[in-house]
Amino acid sequence: MKFVVAVLATIVMGSGADAFTAGVRRSARVASVSVNDKIAGELDIPCEEECALESYPNMPPSVHPGVVTGQALVDLLEDAKTRGYAIPAVNCVSSSGINACLEAARKNDAPIIIQFSSGGSQFYGGKALDNKNYAAAIAGAVSGAFHVRTMAEQYGVPVILHTDHCAKKLLPWVDGLLAASERYYEKHGEPLFSSHMIDLSEEPIEENIEICKDYLKRFAKIGMLLEMELGITGGEEDGVNNEDVATEDLYSKPEEIFQVYEELTPISDMFTVAAAF
Repeated sequence: MKFVVAVLATIVMGSGADAFTAGVRRSARVASVSVNDKIAGELDIPCEEECALESYPNMPPSVHPGVVTGQALVDLLEDAKTRGYAIPAVNCVSSSGINACLEAARKNDAPIIIQFSSGGSQFYGGKALDNKNYAAAIAGAVSGAFHVRTMAEQYGVPVILHTDHCAKKLLPWVDGLLAASERYYEKHGEPLFSSHMIDLSEEPIEENIEICKDYLKRFAKIGMLLEMELGITGGEEDGVNNEDVATEDLYSKPEEIFQVYEELTPISDMFTVAAAF
């Protein structure tokens, strides 16, 4: 089973919002404040009632309806760790899938992680598009990100906008998304995405850490969280086949996790480690 061992929090994928759902939507109606001045303001589709909240009920004040980044993301992860609830992460390949996730989060008064893989991003953009240099995958993920940002505000739920895995050969895909987030930051003061995963678990530990350090330096400038991976995911996923990998290499080693912590923390504490146990 794969867990996320976080410097900031421990998130276990699954259900578990019941501990804090009771009365949230009811109190939201009472606490409604000024309209979100984000995507809704730009598109002149103002949020009303529940989704017009500046902060989400029964959560840290920084956590608000819509995509959370920077300190709000940190506060949400800390809240999940402290109160012991789970945040499900769902890989989406279509706008209808995204909407279904948002509807489920709304019905359960709960935050959710919506994420894209490289292959899923290409599918989102359309298989007819040329994916040379991952152009279709980049366009699909960026398009999906704007859809999530637009609709998350309308549904009135906090969303972590994430990308999944990303082996070394797929780094140009994340490069394109990071560039999009840097451009978005210049205009909005926050990144387009909340976070990205970089999965270099197949590479030597030293190379894995050095590449992640370089990315974390760029991430830190715009308040984006990095998820890095130690321990290889078995089987086949997103075009990466590890069916013949030695069993001992499938699992993370405690000393390597500590090594990551020591080397990345001086750059920023906005990182998590996906560790296999």
